[in-house]
Amino acid sequence: MMRNAGKRSASAREGAQQGARQTDLQALTGRDRGFWRGRWFSVKAAIAGAVHTVRTQPNAWIELAALAVILVAGWWFAIRAIEWALLGLTIFIVLALEAVNTAVEATIDLVSPHYHPLAKIAKDTAAGAMVFAVLGSLWVAAAIFGPRLWALLFG
Repeated sequence: MMRNAGKRSASAREGAQQGARQTDLQALTGRDRGFWRGRWFSVKAAIAGAVHTVRTQPNAWIELAALAVILVAGWWFAIRAIEWALLGLTIFIVLALEAVNTAVEATIDLVSPHYHPLAKIAKDTAAGAMVFAVLGSLWVAAAIFGPRLWALLFG
């Protein structure tokens, strides 16, 4: 009889621990707050992530400086609405990928604090995605501003 009571209490402890882990996970993700408060929790977490990226990543500073240059150049050349839309989408895709790259690097650092060839591949590949995005943004900028700069300098 005592033996079964021990099994039941161990089972109850495991169930309580699993319930506590699930409650912790819900608190971490905001799912314990109801629908609207949970969405607000998610928005605040997303803004905190964006702020972290801008505060800690020197490449994000370069990308924001490029945004400032693009805003001035777009105003100077009086670009069309569709060109503004394309430039805005492009620069914010680059910034979004910078945040994803930061998240990948932080996650790899967490799970693999020591050097591992697969960790290097993951980090290098995430950085490679940034290279593609930056090359694409330069392509868009050249298509929009190239003819205007050419006419200004040589026209």
